[in-house]
Amino acid sequence: MDGIIIINKEKSWTSNDIVQKIKHICHEKVGHAGTLDPLATGVLPILVGKGTLLSKYLINHDKEYISTIKLGQKRDTGDSEGKVIEEKYVDKVILQRDNIEKVLKTFIGKQTQIPPMYSAIKVKGKKLYEYARKGKQINVTPREIEIYAIELVSILEEAQEIKFKVKCSKGTYIRTLSEDIALKLGTVGYMNELERTQVGDFYIDKSVKISNVEKDGLEKYLITIEDFFKSKEKIVLEDIELKRFLNGVKIKINRADEIYKIYDKNLQFIGIGQVNGKLLKRDICINQ
Repeated sequence: MDGIIIINKEKSWTSNDIVQKIKHICHEKVGHAGTLDPLATGVLPILVGKGTLLSKYLINHDKEYISTIKLGQKRDTGDSEGKVIEEKYVDKVILQRDNIEKVLKTFIGKQTQIPPMYSAIKVKGKKLYEYARKGKQINVTPREIEIYAIELVSILEEAQEIKFKVKCSKGTYIRTLSEDIALKLGTVGYMNELERTQVGDFYIDKSVKISNVEKDGLEKYLITIEDFFKSKEKIVLEDIELKRFLNGVKIKINRADEIYKIYDKNLQFIGIGQVNGKLLKRDICINQ
């Protein structure tokens, strides 16, 4: 069983919890593309069997989130699980729609962002949150990110919360973005809720809860490797060429540099190959 299943992760589950649950169901090698914090919900691509080889095709995918910022408090983790380390008054002017929309627009475009201390980024072999839990402050290198679109979804004046939708590049930390938005609004804040609604071409409305997988089985929801590359052209190889391809030998071919679906002479799907400089090279083979 090889491919991808798009899980709609529920709150309190870790990404690894989902991986272990799927592994128990299918007894295959399982991985995930793009960690979600336990308090976050939404789209989590799970890679099964040879599907784990697809991770390199997913790593650069853009993402979309809906986040809720709680204004007036700053927490050490940047989210609702942390301790309050600062409180600041939230003026009514801050919560005016025009004011919030004006501030949100200033975040569109390329920029640098410093990842939060409570993150899984490794420095000198340790994850940042390991340093943070010991009270150690580490200098973290800023990363370039890009915000493609950001819009206000709703304002909850009584709760002093704002909800926004953002489409962004990989590596964007919404906890940090939420804190930066609050700061630019003239107060402090933290990410109270987070839902990931899109990863590349995978959307929340096409995702499935883990309980449905347990009930119906994995196969019902599995996106095969062939389906994942459905937009790519196919190449049919005869027996001799196919044998060389499977053995890792590069094959001369008059095709443009691109990824291709590979089939045998009986039109059975074999896997994925990549052409570079008129040479076809094996990438993923489902029967090896």
